[in-house]
Amino acid sequence: MPDAHVRIPVEAKDRLAAIAAAEGLSLRAYLARLAETLLTPAERAERAATALAALKTWNGYALTSAQQQDLDNELDRRLARVTGW
Repeated sequence: MPDAHVRIPVEAKDRLAAIAAAEGLSLRAYLARLAETLLTPAERAERAATALAALKTWNGYALTSAQQQDLDNELDRRLARVTGW
């Protein structure tokens, strides 16, 4: 498999290398594993839609768009509070 070259700041590379080493992996192996485990936005949306459909079938759970937006806003507010964003 051919390698790819990615330009990132040296600080980011060093941080990723340290994380990889702490897990007993090379940077290459760590990035390959990371790429395999992260979801694309489309994959996340598909999983969310599947989960909502399952909830609706199981117990009738079905939010309106406004309710979903209210919950998203509340989650954003709570995340901002704990992360300081």
